[in-house]
Amino acid sequence: MARTRQATVHDVHSIAASLPEVERDPPDPRSPSRAAYTIRGKAFVFFRGPRKDAYDPETGELYTDVMAFHCTAEDKEALVGDPGSPWFTTPHWNGYNAVLLLERDLAEVSVDELREVITDAWLARAPKRLAKEFLERT
Repeated sequence: MARTRQATVHDVHSIAASLPEVERDPPDPRSPSRAAYTIRGKAFVFFRGPRKDAYDPETGELYTDVMAFHCTAEDKEALVGDPGSPWFTTPHWNGYNAVLLLERDLAEVSVDELREVITDAWLARAPKRLAKEFLERT
């Protein structure tokens, strides 16, 4: 994948919000960044608060800047299977089709890669008819 500029948290919000029928919770973009983006009630991207299962293996400190992205099992394997990749998972997410990324690691992801991951997350959660219509338009 060709590299574009480095992704930012703003890109996460703008890409997710740009997809069809997406709702943001909380709805006000001026609210704290702990937002969730949903398609017909199903979250496809969300910002997580600290949890005991997501911590820095070197310091033991809880991660405070985790983002979760829904994906297919195949995409999860590809994203977390690369040891140089910033995408990761934790035991809590075993059996769940999602990958995690720290906000501080967004600089390791291009905007194009982020757009692909978010769009794929949306496609995986959107109703089939809406997903098909979207793909036909793009």
